[in-house]
Amino acid sequence: MKEFVISQAQSEKAVLVGLITSQQNEQKVNEYLDELAFLADTAGANAVKKFYQKLDHPHPVTFVGKGKLQEIKEYVVENEVGLVVFDDELSPKQLRNIERELQVKILDRTSLILDIFAKRAQTAHAKTQVELAQYKYMLPRLTRLWTHLERQRGGIGMRGPGETQLETDRRIVLDKIANLKEDLVAIDKQKSVQRKNRGKMVRVALVGYTNVGKSTLMNLLSKSEVFAENKLFATLDTTVRKVIVDNLPFLLSDTVGFIRKLPTELVESFKSTLDEVREADLLVHVVDISHPTFEEQIEVVNKTLAEIDDSEKPMIMVFNKVDAFTFVPKDEDDLTPRTRENIPLEEWKKTWMSRMQDNCIFISAKERTNIEALKEMLYERVKQIHITRFPYNDFLFQQYDEGDID
Repeated sequence: MKEFVISQAQSEKAVLVGLITSQQNEQKVNEYLDELAFLADTAGANAVKKFYQKLDHPHPVTFVGKGKLQEIKEYVVENEVGLVVFDDELSPKQLRNIERELQVKILDRTSLILDIFAKRAQTAHAKTQVELAQYKYMLPRLTRLWTHLERQRGGIGMRGPGETQLETDRRIVLDKIANLKEDLVAIDKQKSVQRKNRGKMVRVALVGYTNVGKSTLMNLLSKSEVFAENKLFATLDTTVRKVIVDNLPFLLSDTVGFIRKLPTELVESFKSTLDEVREADLLVHVVDISHPTFEEQIEVVNKTLAEIDDSEKPMIMVFNKVDAFTFVPKDEDDLTPRTRENIPLEEWKKTWMSRMQDNCIFISAKERTNIEALKEMLYERVKQIHITRFPYNDFLFQQYDEGDID
């Protein structure tokens, strides 16, 4: 799917564009653009400039106003920028008009995420899901991908109205989508058999926003080497490992991270990957507490989980990266209202987090802080689920906890 490849070079310069609207103020737009810059870096581009404009709603023709688009064009030309990325999804009409005006490569947040997923996909399952999402995204945008769309197919046997090239291309894409869906059904059946073969072991799934440290935590708990790095979507394929804590075995899965404005095409395509979440007995929601908008990230994850599975599952909140948490104390003579940056970690623990009681814990997977306490918490939760499922094992657990058996 070359349509979505940004560049093999790591130094491609990019400009980012966002809108200030009634739904998102300037602070929120800056947060989104910071995340978009991280996405661009993950894809191999270097964000050198951010543009934003205040509008009630995106301009239907050019997303931003003509004056702002001209300002972006001047910067792009003067600084030899080859890529402009918009924080919201562009319509085919907007995409076509912006490309015509700027004469450089144009991506929106959705196509950028699709590009990253395409690069990160390793297994046949993930590759098929990404390709399906790409074709779904491409379908309404075929008009910009070809230059020969309005020519009629001619020749012997093809006289009359014929079929436009656009219709041909659309039919080819629809056939490809149908074939990919069939491939996914076959792969899902195979994975379903694999899950059944795991028996009745308790299943625990790590969930959370992207880049919060799930894979690092997975490596600690399972003593494995799951790929982990400081990039968005480092893990696409769900990894399942057998973990044993105090002679109690259970299955631990590391799932793909969520993100704000996750493309609908990806949510639909990756629902099968998230079967581990649906079938889990216990969810471990990992949160990067050092991130300035960690509360919003929690909301995004909870909303996505509700889309995947509307059943309520027991959950543990694991606030990770306490080693990276920082706060800025206010001066005594500063009378402005406090912001999140002014709240120390100990005070955060006394807010809404305190109501979670023993369903939350604060750790650092990187520094291995409080990992043993987390293992104890997992042991107790898994044990209760195991006893509910197999009541006759309750006596054995009592003996083990009392030290009568090893």
